[in-house]
Amino acid sequence: MTDRRTTPNPAWVDSSAPAQVGVTLTDLLDAPNGTRDRQLIYGDPITVLGAREGHSYVRSDKDGYIGFVPTSALINPTQPTHRIIARASHAYAQADMKSPDRLPLTFGSRLTALSETPRFIETAAGFVPKQHIAPEDQHHNDPATIAEIFLGTPYLWGGNSGTGIDCSGLIQAACLACNIACDGDSDQQARNLGTALPDDTPPRRNDLLFWKGHVALVYDSETLIHANAHHMATSFEPISNALNRIAQSDGLLTAHRRL
Repeated sequence: MTDRRTTPNPAWVDSSAPAQVGVTLTDLLDAPNGTRDRQLIYGDPITVLGAREGHSYVRSDKDGYIGFVPTSALINPTQPTHRIIARASHAYAQADMKSPDRLPLTFGSRLTALSETPRFIETAAGFVPKQHIAPEDQHHNDPATIAEIFLGTPYLWGGNSGTGIDCSGLIQAACLACNIACDGDSDQQARNLGTALPDDTPPRRNDLLFWKGHVALVYDSETLIHANAHHMATSFEPISNALNRIAQSDGLLTAHRRL
């Protein structure tokens, strides 16, 4: 079956041009002025495939996801040099934390340094504290550590940011930060991430547990971390509790995969 999330509709394709997201975050919609499928964040590289009703039809370069975003949210592409490694940050008008903040930024936002001071890099969005950034080519090696950054983040269906995130968005943020290619939705992740394991395999750190429409990351042998609607937040939960609770509403575990 053709997956509309990653396969362009030929009727909407007019051209192909690179761009990037130039706002804090923007919804990736299923149609112009439609409903949110996912979100894109500042600096995300995209390919513009066409335009309709003030919206651009785009493909997200990080995962191939296709949808519509307001054309006003896009800017010309630049080569990123850094990315945000804190759950949230700000771009300031000056290299001074007391100067006006121009733009909120979220984990994973990609930035291009124009210059730097001892404590800030200057970007097109403003001055960003060095404490909140890392070089673009410097990757983490432990997805669970990244997921922990999002503890307490409100649950938001289709969310991909430090202000709101869902189960698959959390897994994607953790994997991409560790240079692991990752799809946007949990059903895609269940097919493509890591290696499938037998159901009776004891869980270990950074294993993925899947249910119908949900995914969680194993934090340790007894605990998982997940963005979930039960707590309406990213939270820790004992694995045994989650298995019992989710079985009552959404069924049994459907997959166990190891990164």
